[in-house]
Amino acid sequence: MSIYDLKPKFQNLLRPLVIKLEQRGVTANQVTLTACAISVILGLILTAFSGYHWLFILIPIWLFVRMALNAIDGMLAREFNQKSRLGGYLNEITDVVSDAALYLPFAFVHPFDTLQIGLIIWLSALTEFCGVLGQVQGKTRRYDGPLGKSDRAFLFGVLGLVYVFVPTLPDFLYWLLWIVIILLIVTCVKRVKSGLAEVGNE
Repeated sequence: MSIYDLKPKFQNLLRPLVIKLEQRGVTANQVTLTACAISVILGLILTAFSGYHWLFILIPIWLFVRMALNAIDGMLAREFNQKSRLGGYLNEITDVVSDAALYLPFAFVHPFDTLQIGLIIWLSALTEFCGVLGQVQGKTRRYDGPLGKSDRAFLFGVLGLVYVFVPTLPDFLYWLLWIVIILLIVTCVKRVKSGLAEVGNE
């Protein structure tokens, strides 16, 4: 089970907005690049000012908006004939870049450390790589959990929100992130196994 499974219902809510954006000439690639640029800028600001815990309210707010923008660019591409090879590259690359930028500030928040966050950034990128390989080596792009992109967004959104109200985070959260690292490894393995299972009889 993954939050990603809720995506169809979320898309239905966004469809009226997507139609208006298309009518105004907004393209999928413009939405993709804008979301990435804002993510990088926000990540750099929060990294530079990680001690100002109240700024981290921007994390859950932006992660929700970014999730909506990710759905919007996909709908523009699929439903309004905007799919392109460049868009495919941008979609995957900007997701990894945005995740890295938004997770980085937590490396400077107690009780976390740079090793943990560095591993999470690297493994998050690896999960997406394994997901893309499902399409290259198998049949479909894999989005299997337990810790896909939407699940990670929820997790770091909650952490950001907690940090706003609890400036000194409890030490047990340090161990929680090690569990997150294990779940990311499980996600990679599951995506590879699922991709192989699709072509198992071929």
